[in-house]
Amino acid sequence: MCKGLATLPATCLKSAKDIKHKISFLLQKPEPQAADQKQLKEKTTTAAAKREPNAAEVEKWKESFSHVMSSDTGRTVFTSFLRSEFSEENMDFWVACEDYKKTTPSKLATTAKQIYQQYVEADAPNEVNLDAVTKEQTRLNVENACPSCFEEAQKMIYTLMEKDSYKRFLKSKLIQDLCQKEISTVKEKNEKKNKEALAGGA
Repeated sequence: MCKGLATLPATCLKSAKDIKHKISFLLQKPEPQAADQKQLKEKTTTAAAKREPNAAEVEKWKESFSHVMSSDTGRTVFTSFLRSEFSEENMDFWVACEDYKKTTPSKLATTAKQIYQQYVEADAPNEVNLDAVTKEQTRLNVENACPSCFEEAQKMIYTLMEKDSYKRFLKSKLIQDLCQKEISTVKEKNEKKNKEALAGGA
């Protein structure tokens, strides 16, 4: 090591190594299947985003997290919120697990390995927050892939989103703006009706 580097604190050198590692990862070419999945996800998100949620839908989302997750539009809006918190990988993993359950038997092993490498293993590109026991159990499950091998990990991430992100989502500007927009729309419709009624009476 040159004298200049030797005089630097160890923490600086570690940070430099971390940055180098991250840059190296970003420069790696994504696998074709991962790119295809991203394109499919973007198309689905765009299609769902075209339709604005109405007041009834937003009120349903406030009732329970399950209403958010059972709605295409709800998941799209919630994913936008997660993106603002840099935790979009939680939804991506949950959706990947849902899709995995529909995978044909011949592709289970390959798909399970891809999901594990993308979201579960240590230092995965989109690593989700799982405890060591669940990580190890999932690793063993993937070795003998079956439709339910991500079940426990998926439940844990669902609970994490419900207990943590969902509470902030309900108080977020995103939801407040949607509610305000719906109030404004209703107000405009009522004003229009009143004007039409007055015009008709005249």
